[in-house]
Amino acid sequence: MAKKILVVDDEKDIISLLKFNLQAEGYKTVSAMDGDQALVLTEEEKPDLVLLDIMLPDKDGWEVLRELRQNSKTENIPIIFLTAKDSEFDEVLGLELGADDYIVKPISMRKLLARIKKVLKKGTSGVGKEENVIRIGDLEIYPGSYSVKISGIPITLTKKEFNIITFLAKRKGRVITRDILLNEIWGEQVVVVDRTVDVHIRNIREKFGPKHENLIETIKGVGYRIRNET
Repeated sequence: MAKKILVVDDEKDIISLLKFNLQAEGYKTVSAMDGDQALVLTEEEKPDLVLLDIMLPDKDGWEVLRELRQNSKTENIPIIFLTAKDSEFDEVLGLELGADDYIVKPISMRKLLARIKKVLKKGTSGVGKEENVIRIGDLEIYPGSYSVKISGIPITLTKKEFNIITFLAKRKGRVITRDILLNEIWGEQVVVVDRTVDVHIRNIREKFGPKHENLIETIKGVGYRIRNET
């Protein structure tokens, strides 16, 4: 079945260009030109991926991303920022808010399609498919439903955060380097930097709370590991 992609941009020419190329690759497409419409269509259409501009009228891409990640019906839909905002601050903010990738315009369509394929592949294969519950002390991970609990309380994680904690938990006690996490979670063809992993680890720790934030141990200059016990 063809994957469906929601294209969100306030420029008609860009929407037309993206839809033409995506459809040529076999994707179904829907589009929105403002943030409110994007939120409605994401919940109604349930796309497999959202291409999201930041500079939108009324409700910008930052707020759209926040609301999608806070909605249980849309929280796990992959989101790629495709934007002209090219500062390091904006990129880090996008990753902190839960974007799966951050691409700066202009970009070659060939590269964009490769990045889309990589994000979609990560969403349909890998750590999220196994049904066995992973338990480490007070931590419970349910791969089949992309859900996590701490002391029985549900914790809302983005898909990337979920994949990171699951990858580490399956290798409890082993030190996993940043490079391994980047390659396994983002893919070898996606250009991201070490700080991307650090940002996501920090977000996971904050969501786990003070009592359990040390479950993920930093091995200075190397990477991270899950402690054997909480």
